[in-house]
Order: sequence, then structure tokens, then C-alpha cells
Amino acid sequence: MSEVREAVRSRYAGVAKQLKVIQAGPMDRNAGCCQADGPDCGCSGSYSAADLKAIGLSESVSLGCGNPTMLAELEPGQIVLDLGSGAGLDVLLSARRVGPSGHAYGVDMTEEMLALANANREKSGLTNATFLKGTIENVPLPDSSVDVVISNCVINLAEDKGAALKEAFRVLQPGGLFAVADMVELEPLDEMVKKQLDSWAGCISGTIPIEQYRTRLLEAGFRDPDFEVHATQTMPGVEGKVGSAYVRARKPG
Repeated sequence: MSEVREAVRSRYAGVAKQLKVIQAGPMDRNAGCCQADGPDCGCSGSYSAADLKAIGLSESVSLGCGNPTMLAELEPGQIVLDLGSGAGLDVLLSARRVGPSGHAYGVDMTEEMLALANANREKSGLTNATFLKGTIENVPLPDSSVDVVISNCVINLAEDKGAALKEAFRVLQPGGLFAVADMVELEPLDEMVKKQLDSWAGCISGTIPIEQYRTRLLEAGFRDPDFEVHATQTMPGVEGKVGSAYVRARKPG
């Protein structure tokens, strides 16, 4: 396991343990991609109170930078995959939206997060959600097996983003939708920041510029990639240089 992957795994294993203890209460937003409890991270207020109440979870378990389930416009009967599913919030919301005729999968490499996600699934009462152990560069699902791929502030954590995007393309059915919330680089980051493992695990130093992201989506086979930056990071040292973006693209077919 590379240094970067181990730094990410270790950070989110610790976050899972923290969430298990205080899931119903306030959460330190520095734990995930968001720097503080506010609009700079793009996640506060992204989820409706009714949706959260329906699955028995709070927004604090997201650790993300937006709401990809809203972006995906899910429909009953669809099969959904969440890359880097964490505590399971987006998977469970997706499972509820696609209904019993559909299914939502989550893939995560962290045992502690998988255990928490499965506990949250039991709490929600949903039976059409499955959490799988794996990495986003090597998804344990067959080719052309899902209608929609979502992700929330995770692809930036991958060392090989091209491989992750190619895996998303592989598992999507022809015509399938890629709809994610992710962090992107808006202005060049200092080299010192780029080299910090903590900054990588915190969704900062692993970010790439939008045009580079677009190129990698096209190289993976996607068409019509679209980006909407909806918030910028305000953490000292990187303020305005990193932002939260919604990203959509289609697999031809």
C-alpha cells in the first residue's frame, strides 16, 4: 500500500470511529473534505431534512463537498454505485430514491467505514443497499452493471485518477451517468502543500485543475463532461485555490 493510500485509509478509519461515538451529534468538519462547518466546503445544507429523517442519519456523516444524489436525479429501478461510500449516507439516500426495484452499491477500502455503513443500513431499514470492500481503481462489480455512478469528495483522494475514472466508465451501462461532487484545483497550490500527506487525505493536495479532470474523463471514454464550481475553500494557505465542483459526464450508448 502506498504512503498516500495508507494516509487516506488511516484518516478515515479514525473518522469512522469518531462518527460511531458521536453520530447523532456535531462533528469536527476538519475530519473530512470540509474545512469548517460552513458554505466554503459546499456540503452544509446540501441535504433536505426530510431525506435525512427518512434514513435516520444526520448530515454530519457526509464528510463530502456536495450532494451527488441531487445531481444524479435518480429514478426508480436504477442501479447506482457510490465510489468511496464512507458511512453510507449517499448510498442509503440513493437506495431510497431508486426504490425496491432498484439497488444502490457502495465501495470503500476502509473496514471501519464499511462496518459503520452496514450499521447505518440496518438502522435505516433499507434492504436494497450493499456495501462492498474495494478501491475505486478496482471496483468489485461486472462491466456495464450500473446506471449511475456517484461519488462525494473521493476521486481527488486517488493517486491514479485516470484508473478510477476508467473503472467508473467500465461499470456503467451504455448511456449511463457519471455524477459526482469533488474538489478541484482552481489556482496552483504551493509545492509544500502538494507534498503533505495530511493535505492529500484532507482533499486538498490531491486535487487537479478542471481542464486536467476534463481530459481524463474524455480519455476514459466519457462524453460531454460538465463542471460547476459551487463553493471555494477558505482554509488559510489554500483559500480560493481549491473548490467544490459538481461533475457530470455520460458513457456513450
